[in-house]
Amino acid sequence: MSEIALLSDTACDLPQSLINEYHIKLVPFYVSFDQETYYKEIIDISISKFYEMMREEKIFPKTSLPSINDYMEIFTPIIKEGKSIICVCLSSHFSGSYNSAVNARELILENYPDAQIAIINSLNATGGQGLLVQEIGRMIANNIAFDTIVDTAHKLRESARIFFFVDTLDYLEHGGRIGKAAALLGTMLSVKPLIYLQDGLLFPSGKVRGIKKALAKALENTKEYVGNDSSSYHYLIAHADNLEYAHIMQQELSSLLNTPITSDFSQIGVTIGVNTGPDAGGICLIKKYEMILDK
Repeated sequence: MSEIALLSDTACDLPQSLINEYHIKLVPFYVSFDQETYYKEIIDISISKFYEMMREEKIFPKTSLPSINDYMEIFTPIIKEGKSIICVCLSSHFSGSYNSAVNARELILENYPDAQIAIINSLNATGGQGLLVQEIGRMIANNIAFDTIVDTAHKLRESARIFFFVDTLDYLEHGGRIGKAAALLGTMLSVKPLIYLQDGLLFPSGKVRGIKKALAKALENTKEYVGNDSSSYHYLIAHADNLEYAHIMQQELSSLLNTPITSDFSQIGVTIGVNTGPDAGGICLIKKYEMILDK
């Protein structure tokens, strides 16, 4: 077992296979449907149940970030064991989770001044954040030094992108997350807004009529970004409770790039799902750490 513990908040939306492979500990966000009772993501409410309630009740749920104490409860036993910690958080543009983790680290350092704790602002969300966590996990597994991992992670996050579409902008607009993507408001029937995430911010990428064109555009944007360097990236398909879209994207992307794409999909969790709504989907990618290391 490594002497470096890898943590992330649940906004990383990693498939369970990767969580198990890299021994990742998750710090949950909270979600509420009535703004009175809050459930811990994954622990108190499954992602499938979350979307089931969104579809049936047609409401706009709210999320709440992990508290300083939530982080301290996980950090403290690890530090007592003498291990180091690398914790990856949702983009600080979207949430205060990063600040909670930083404050928890400062409190722990008061009692354990020699503790080694790195808090990384992923500048990403969902599968983009998850891929950054995965690359850190790979570096830990390959016994790369703590400081080198942290430095490489900060470079890696700049290469991450998410090209995705949403079924409607209602959720983004209601949650106040629309940002520069507001240019896509005023859509017509069956029009799918296209958005990409870069450096922790959402940007408009256009709008197309129908799901087939939305999928094709996400694939086109991905191919344009990676160019002839597709083998230098890792990819993850993300979906908001729609496996049909996920399988199509996986097959089409694999064919387009002539490279295997894992079918262990990223199921978009509550933190991002409250803003995208059901049926969103996208392609997440990040450079392999070997392309960045020591550069």
